[in-house]
Amino acid sequence: MNLNEYQNYHETKSHTTAEFPYNTYLCSIPKDFPSVPLHWHAELELIVIKKGRGIVSADLERRSVTSGDIILIRPGQLHSIEQDQNYIMEYENIILKPELLIAGENDLCAVRFILPFINGDIPSESFLTPALPYYKDVSECIRQIDLLCDARTEGYQLAVKGHLFQFFYLLISNRQKKETASVSQTKSLEKMKTILKFVEEHYAEHITIDDMAALTYYSKSHFMKFFKQHMGTGFIEYLNDYRLTMAERLLKSSDSSVLEIAEQSGFDNLSYFNRIFKRKYGMSPGKWRTQG
Repeated sequence: MNLNEYQNYHETKSHTTAEFPYNTYLCSIPKDFPSVPLHWHAELELIVIKKGRGIVSADLERRSVTSGDIILIRPGQLHSIEQDQNYIMEYENIILKPELLIAGENDLCAVRFILPFINGDIPSESFLTPALPYYKDVSECIRQIDLLCDARTEGYQLAVKGHLFQFFYLLISNRQKKETASVSQTKSLEKMKTILKFVEEHYAEHITIDDMAALTYYSKSHFMKFFKQHMGTGFIEYLNDYRLTMAERLLKSSDSSVLEIAEQSGFDNLSYFNRIFKRKYGMSPGKWRTQG
């Protein structure tokens, strides 16, 4: 899922302009959408849990999160957000471009700290919880930024950047030494990115297990085992779920017929599309459109 699709997936509450790339989205699962599928992008992201409880995955580490937790997602890091059983979760989603904190190629802070941190060379916790000794301070940085973005007083961008620098200073100065990811783990993450990118770009086409096995240079059986091991579901189930997510979005955003939307989403059998759509959303595509 690219950033434009990701932003369209949210009810946008943008506090900024293109010249100041810091954006906030207020979201609720499952009220706004059932889940945010596994994806990655070039921006840095903070997921701030406001109410309730849910599940967030970061680089295939799946954790239950609750009110107060802050999840740091580095650029290029695989991540997803989903509902935890029947709980509702409200969260603030912050996306910012790293260049917001970089003055130039000779910027000492960027060269020694910001870029190595973003690239993962300086380790940090991904899940920032109240159990951490510096949690109160990092949480206060986010709270102050939210207040500034709401008030938008003259020069508020200066203060936002100041709090962001303080936020990253706290993470870097309190960093824990983590074990370096093994070569096999790194290769697995890259394989998963290749698979997910292929689905993102070709979900409307006919895709088979043979295609994916060839893409990853695995046998069919090894590919299926690899995918289920890392995703917790079979590839066909994942592909159908992704297609249903795209179809659900088209039902609400286009005037195309249900048949056309099924075909645009990769389903060549209308009755099958109707059946699995109802299984996921609890009603037929036509009814979902009229009640959406």
